Amino acid sequence: MSNVKVFVLLAGMIALFGVIGAMLGGQGGMLIALALAAVMSFVAYYNSGKIALRAYGAHIVTQEQAPELYAIVDGLRQRAGLPMPALAIAPHAQPNAFATGRNPENAVVCVTEGLTKVVDRDELEGVIAHELGHVLNRDMLLQTVSATMAGAITNLARFGMFAGSSDRRSPLGPLAALLAPFGAMIIQFAISRTREFKADATGAEISGKPLALASALTKLQAAAQRIPMNVSPAMAPLAQVNPLAAFHGGIASLFSTHPPIEQRIARIQAIARGEHPQ
Repeated sequence: MSNVKVFVLLAGMIALFGVIGAMLGGQGGMLIALALAAVMSFVAYYNSGKIALRAYGAHIVTQEQAPELYAIVDGLRQRAGLPMPALAIAPHAQPNAFATGRNPENAVVCVTEGLTKVVDRDELEGVIAHELGHVLNRDMLLQTVSATMAGAITNLARFGMFAGSSDRRSPLGPLAALLAPFGAMIIQFAISRTREFKADATGAEISGKPLALASALTKLQAAAQRIPMNVSPAMAPLAQVNPLAAFHGGIASLFSTHPPIEQRIARIQAIARGEHPQ
């Protein structure tokens, strides 16, 4: 069901792209925008690990530098049937974690310095397992595809106004150019929220300790409210909980990169009871 939701959302983004292109009329601008977005996403895809680590100020560590953390990651990745990812630490007091890289063979799992000061070992295993869930589910690829389409729509809105002849443009073109990026952003964030639910479920299965993961998420969310993190909003979707600000309920939730923490915990608790939330 999670994969079906993502497919529907991606289809909606592609449809939005086509509609905006038709309204603006200029094929040249549409093709240029798509080409630019594709090239930028291709470059970002192959350099996603370096870009993310740089954005969080993180650095790769060796087994000798972080033996306990390395052992936890190694044990969990074996349960998941994954190759050993690179391990990184980000110098932030806020407890958080993220995974990046273009595929499982080039994955990086990163934790902040504050993480191990807040969670116990079982909770740490839950956090790491969640990130390995992203790697196993190849969410980096989905994020790249959705970012490509969102970027193409935004560029189309910028260039499309000047690409075609005025007699072929819809009178709603200026309004479409204004609203299209917001529509693409909402869909992209919805995809991100769906993948978080999936990673929670996969992480609970990998660790075998779903309640520890739920407990860790509670602690991470509470700490994120108190401890600021200086990171680009564009990189916020990578983190296990929103590192910038929490969005709860109403219209604001549409612009959240993560599902409400209460919903995530409720689903994990259902998994612990042997249920299978959709």
